[in-house]
Amino acid sequence: MDFQNRVGHKTGSGAPQSAQDAAIDRRERLKALAMETIDLKKDPYLMRNHLGTYECKLCLTLHNNEASYLAHTQGKKHQTNLARRQAKEALGATGGIMPQPKRSVKQKGIKIGRPGYKVTKVRDQETMQKALLFEVDYPEIVSDGRPRHRVMSAYEQHVEESDSNFQYLLFAAEPYETVAFKIPNLEIDRTEGKFIAHWDKDKKKYTVQIFLKKREDKPLPSLPQRPGAFLPIGARW
Repeated sequence: MDFQNRVGHKTGSGAPQSAQDAAIDRRERLKALAMETIDLKKDPYLMRNHLGTYECKLCLTLHNNEASYLAHTQGKKHQTNLARRQAKEALGATGGIMPQPKRSVKQKGIKIGRPGYKVTKVRDQETMQKALLFEVDYPEIVSDGRPRHRVMSAYEQHVEESDSNFQYLLFAAEPYETVAFKIPNLEIDRTEGKFIAHWDKDKKKYTVQIFLKKREDKPLPSLPQRPGAFLPIGARW
């Protein structure tokens, strides 16, 4: 605002602009800018009532003239309500349901039961080192499937009470149930020729041979060849 040409003004006596004067000056500048850039004929929220004043249908506010309405459209209240209306219209365009990101769902196959197996205790004739030979049959394995195995400590499983004297050798192949064999908790010898894992595609037989490093005065426990000699692995493993 011009503070130099007021009535009774003397040069050099102008006081600093107050906060109220600054707010008035700001509103005047916003009105002038809006009048130059906004076409009121295209504004869907402007309505002139029977009293000759203007109403904002979006914010339900009343204004004496177009300049007052234009200043209102630049304010925080009108801009916030405008953003909410646009978000609501966008939601209606999608059927009222916010789009959800696609998630890959792993389908669980139907298990057909436990595989047949055979366990044999063997011994190296030269070193007298003891070993276990596991032969697991998978005649109905999925096409291009291959069995897998891994060693699990007693503290990883939740089926039996943990016993540090044992560990578990697990076998898995779709669509069969995962099974585990309870073996002594001895270090597995993985030197060349000692540890063998072979999958015979023709006979559908998975063979794993493990040599256990020696432990004095503790022979290998017997492994009975009957149903129940292995521990079925459930969903809690």
